[in-house]
Amino acid sequence: MIRTTLIALAGSTAIAGAVWADAHSMDIVDTAAAAGDFSTLLAAAEAAGLVDTLKAEGPYTVFAPTDEAFAALPEGTVESLLLPENQDQLSAILLYHVVPGEVMAADLSDGMTAETAQGEAVSFSVGDSVMVNDATVVSADIAASNGVIHVIDSVILPPQ
Repeated sequence: MIRTTLIALAGSTAIAGAVWADAHSMDIVDTAAAAGDFSTLLAAAEAAGLVDTLKAEGPYTVFAPTDEAFAALPEGTVESLLLPENQDQLSAILLYHVVPGEVMAADLSDGMTAETAQGEAVSFSVGDSVMVNDATVVSADIAASNGVIHVIDSVILPPQ
């Protein structure tokens, strides 16, 4: 079953198309910008002061929520997080989506955990789909010059 899931993830990554074709020569931020479906994530990274960090040498593994994932948050959440007075909270949420080091889909196993740059761990379940906490990985192993991106379908929040 894990093998089937990884093969399915590899297939969905291939379907991601030409946007990712040159990603290995671009850093995580530039790769996400080229994809066109991460404007909210990139605006949040800018507001949190994390763009330079995500452009640094790394390697990093980023679980990247799409614009649609951010839109699914309760109304007003994103706008509130983007306010300067909420920069620390926004930074904590975004860093919870980053794991230091490069974690490829093939490295994941059911029940595995990984400590995030925020300091709390995320957990993985591997079955018919790959999940990080409650988010489904919809496209995996998108290489960037300083790490890897896995696209997820929802925003994950650190434990309170």
